[in-house]
Amino acid sequence: MKKPTPRSHHVNCEGLSRRSCLQLGLGSFLGGGLVSALRFRSLAASEETTAAAPTSCILVWLDGGPTHYETFDPKPEAPREIRGEYETIPTGIPGVRFSKHMKRLAGITDKLAIIRSIRHDHGNHGAGNHYMMTGAPTRIPVSCGAFVSFHPSLGSVTARERGAPKGLPAYFSLGKMSRSGGPNFLGARHAPFVVKNDPNQGSFRVRDVALPKGLDGARFSSRQNIRSEVDQFLRIQNETAGDPVAAYDEYFRQGHDLITSAQAQEAFDIHREPSTTRDLYGRNSFGQRALLARRLVEAGVPFVTLYDGGWDHHTNLFKSLDTMLPPRDRALAALIQDLDQRGMLDSTMVICLGEFGRTPKINERGGRDHWSNAMSVLFAGGKTPGGQVVGSTDRKGYSASKRVLSPENFASTIYRKLGIDPGKILYTPEGRPVHLVSDPTPIRELMG
Repeated sequence: MKKPTPRSHHVNCEGLSRRSCLQLGLGSFLGGGLVSALRFRSLAASEETTAAAPTSCILVWLDGGPTHYETFDPKPEAPREIRGEYETIPTGIPGVRFSKHMKRLAGITDKLAIIRSIRHDHGNHGAGNHYMMTGAPTRIPVSCGAFVSFHPSLGSVTARERGAPKGLPAYFSLGKMSRSGGPNFLGARHAPFVVKNDPNQGSFRVRDVALPKGLDGARFSSRQNIRSEVDQFLRIQNETAGDPVAAYDEYFRQGHDLITSAQAQEAFDIHREPSTTRDLYGRNSFGQRALLARRLVEAGVPFVTLYDGGWDHHTNLFKSLDTMLPPRDRALAALIQDLDQRGMLDSTMVICLGEFGRTPKINERGGRDHWSNAMSVLFAGGKTPGGQVVGSTDRKGYSASKRVLSPENFASTIYRKLGIDPGKILYTPEGRPVHLVSDPTPIRELMG
């Protein structure tokens, strides 16, 4: 691997920028993107759905592959070139220690389950991302920087099976969409609504959930009335005329409803939160996105991904983590505690992971490289029994060694908790049957 060059926190080792392969938000209202997305969602209403418990999922995705050594699986007895620079701290679980920056999470381990033994053999970003985001391995070898989609993502399947709450889409991705976070053959109607804007900014405003600048409510209603009058023309009413406008009338109406939806307006108005609550999460982009995720599940959204880039630490690992870990620790602990205090933790999963862990030995550039033989995953909520560590790695953290688990087990656990059968057979538009998860065995310790 060539020597990395300096980059922003949103670029991985292969030099990818902030682009993504499919970011269907509900595009420009006047440009038709919102209308098309609502049309797709309407078509989905006729599809078979599965009755489900009212459980939601907030998936915190640390893109690039966070180190397990400096988070939830430190090895204080290993040689320095393996254990690294950080001291460890005790947790509420006897004999279990976290790395020094995970202070707030260490204090609420009664609510956490830490999995230390998920492993796979997809050691580059493209393949690893796909495997953990979908529960399915890639069909063919892919490059490290590939945006690959051979299978629907966890969020897209949830959107299909659970449906959308009134006035809001079923699947959100905050920040951006992970490269394998899309719907594949399920179609664009089950892609995430991507909220790129930063809720930590005072000017935070979500596109398509507010009127365009310069267009007030009265003018907007006037334009809707004009359009209604135009639609009375025989050319529009005549179904044999072949004019597509008539077919889109219902979706323009739905677009109008979303823009004027009280549910959408309230969910996105983070400024309604008390200052004390916003401070609890941390006045930074990650913290405020975590708070926004809570507001979305509170409004009934079943699946929210909180995308956080910059975890591909081939160089300057400890300097970077000194900056990155404390606010993430703060926000995750605040999210879990806030959900608990609101009586929402039993019905909301909070999961934190990336595509893999990092190498045991620190490299000559002061970083750790890709390592899929071991990783740590945080689970909380959704009636997950807390105060436990599932599985373990060997004494130097080289590999999962006890209670070895797979991405399929991980995905099946999420689906089961969401009320979705991981053994379900899906069908492509061509009629080809596809297993939702090839091994539909959930992680029994997490099922309660």
